[in-house]
Amino acid sequence: MDIKRMGALRPLALAVWVALVVPGVALAQQADDPKEDKKSAVDLERIVVTATPTTGVSTMRSSVSVSTTTVEQIQASQAQSAAEALRSIPGIRSESSGGEGNANITVRGVPISAGGARYVQLQENGLPVMLFGDIAFATSDMFVRVDNSLDQLQVVRGGSASTAATNSPGGVINFLTKTGVDRGGSVGVSFGLGFDQQRIDLDYGSGLQKDGSSYHVGGHFRQGKGAHPSDVKGENGGQIQASYSQAFNGGSFRIYGKFLDDSTPTLLPVPVKVVGGKIIEIPGVDPRKYTPYGSNWPSDPVLNKDNSITQTNVNDGLTVRNTAIGGEVSFNLGNGWKLEDRVRLSEISGRFTGIFPRGDLETGTFTIQSGAQKGQKWTGTAAGVAVFNTSLDDLGSISNDLKITKRFNLSGKDRLDFTGGLFYNQQNVALTWHFNHYLIQLVEKNPALVGSTAVPTGLISFGAKDWGFCCQRAIDAEYTTVAPYAAFAYEAGPLNMDASIRFDKQSASGSYNQASTKKVNGVDVLDKYVASTAKPVDYNVDHTSFSLGGNYRLDRDLSVFARYSDGVAFNADRIMFGSQLLDGKTPISVNSVKQAEVGAKIRSGNFSAFATIFNAKTTESNYEATTQKSTQNSYSANGVELEAAYAMGGFRLAGGVTFTNAEITASNDKTTIGKTPRRQAKMVYQLSPSYSFGPVSVGASFIGTGKSWGDDGNTITMDGYTVVNAFVNFEAMKNLTIGLGVNNLANTIGYTEIEGDGHAARSINGRTVKASLKYSF
Repeated sequence: MDIKRMGALRPLALAVWVALVVPGVALAQQADDPKEDKKSAVDLERIVVTATPTTGVSTMRSSVSVSTTTVEQIQASQAQSAAEALRSIPGIRSESSGGEGNANITVRGVPISAGGARYVQLQENGLPVMLFGDIAFATSDMFVRVDNSLDQLQVVRGGSASTAATNSPGGVINFLTKTGVDRGGSVGVSFGLGFDQQRIDLDYGSGLQKDGSSYHVGGHFRQGKGAHPSDVKGENGGQIQASYSQAFNGGSFRIYGKFLDDSTPTLLPVPVKVVGGKIIEIPGVDPRKYTPYGSNWPSDPVLNKDNSITQTNVNDGLTVRNTAIGGEVSFNLGNGWKLEDRVRLSEISGRFTGIFPRGDLETGTFTIQSGAQKGQKWTGTAAGVAVFNTSLDDLGSISNDLKITKRFNLSGKDRLDFTGGLFYNQQNVALTWHFNHYLIQLVEKNPALVGSTAVPTGLISFGAKDWGFCCQRAIDAEYTTVAPYAAFAYEAGPLNMDASIRFDKQSASGSYNQASTKKVNGVDVLDKYVASTAKPVDYNVDHTSFSLGGNYRLDRDLSVFARYSDGVAFNADRIMFGSQLLDGKTPISVNSVKQAEVGAKIRSGNFSAFATIFNAKTTESNYEATTQKSTQNSYSANGVELEAAYAMGGFRLAGGVTFTNAEITASNDKTTIGKTPRRQAKMVYQLSPSYSFGPVSVGASFIGTGKSWGDDGNTITMDGYTVVNAFVNFEAMKNLTIGLGVNNLANTIGYTEIEGDGHAARSINGRTVKASLKYSF
């Protein structure tokens, strides 16, 4: 299938949707004003709109584990990115140490064995940001930013997520943007204290008008060098989002748009060493703030798909562009029938550039090969590094979710709800990889290339020669997914039961290629892409997922629930370049998750709590680029998840804890069977107290994890740690607030991952302090 031709059809598809839907709803009469939902930490009466087969049912009546967080709560937690905001959600593991993207995200009991969010789908307004959350160098969280355009974040863990969305057996994380129903806006500025960052946030909502319409517009812009010391501005960009909604007698519609254009530093693992199974820092390399970027870097040449050479700026880091336009429409068809449709077109591109240590350190005297001191002698330790340089050529998609619902009123107040739907998605995965290897100074900031006898220019190899030229890759694939689904929900007095099924059928087409080499003076060097060596992507794969759940209210303030689910996450680029052929002649591996959970929800006065006992069984396959190893593993995990909140007067306390006991139950590496999966701590927890008195509000968040293993062989220990974030806000005058926020107050080192051989690890950021001024109107 011609990807470029399909890309050209995406705007036409959206235009047809708008042309058919909007004129029809514009002729309808106006509706009554909707009522605003309450917003609290564990609001058990909140209507669940994310990843649930049950329509119009509150959390107290639903048999899913769901958490809701408002943008105000996220900002109070001092989260620095979308992935970092997720760390405050019980049951979510978000390794948010990579900056504004490239985070590893999963849900209770489900492993993190590849980068990104393989088993959890990130959504905006109910549609996937990207269908695959684990594309190498292009994870979903890279294309999401949190600002005042966000209304709330709804997270469903396990349960009905398996059938409510594709590639989401672990859960769904839904970023819901504002519609403008609430009138007012704000303008705010913030800046770093002790580090270079300036940011402006603005938003405004019209409020619900008499004609049933509302609009909202908001966004942010920021620039600076970032929290890791550097002499170049690594942060530059922002986003703007806008929404227009119209309610009418019998339905509503909404049109919204988003433009994100942002560059931020890419934070990758830094050199460390392992002694006795413990991670030890290398002198002069502080993992909380070390940066290998700076003005001494020359341009990094890369080989393009057309065999031309492009000179790129290593300091551009993670550069992303996401232009999206979407729409939602809802019709009450009469006699209990309702039709809903969501559609979104996204154009996504950019470049991922990051510096990764190869593991070879050498101490001696070198000649500086770049920057203002080029040609001078330098004595110290030099490090071999790889520049991960990947062009995100086209990650655009079009998604449409059409569903029809019907409520059947039975005897008394009993009812049966039916939902039938059809999901469609066309996701492009077009990337060009290129890795060059260099020798640089191992210094705290602004390193230069250095030359030695073996590496006179500082360039070790054009292309990853030492890694077998593994990573000069051209990928042009397209994945078309069609998924019909159905759900039934029955309510009789205190009992709610539901059953749902989803049939995902995915067609993959395209090709993937690896650049060829040639011999020059008897030495292999990178040459070019040759069309005849491209391997086809041409296969179909499908899976039937299901979920069964029930909830019983023992009384108004206590309910119990149970659920069993079977779901799947399809592979994309993660199975390319291995031994598996993708030509449709051999079976295609998929990643499956089976989950069972039972739990209870309780409230008493100002206290509410949510407790879940869970079991998760996962079977998956992977192919790692740098090690060129294929893995097939099965995992089992049992655990308990607790979420609670308490409020009294100006005091508010929210928190959660998850206990997990996991093991590898099967593997093609027999030595790992019976071991604990890497990066799986037995306990993770969150605690967020806050207090408001008069014009002052103060608060903190404690986010902690127990120790875990850094490798599946359980030979490297990553110590547990607690991150403390804190804030204080003062309303200096009406609507004008001055704030001070601290991220990682204790300046803790907290490792989130380490390479299997122990040569490099990644920590959370060190302490940062921000001041802010916000005016609301």
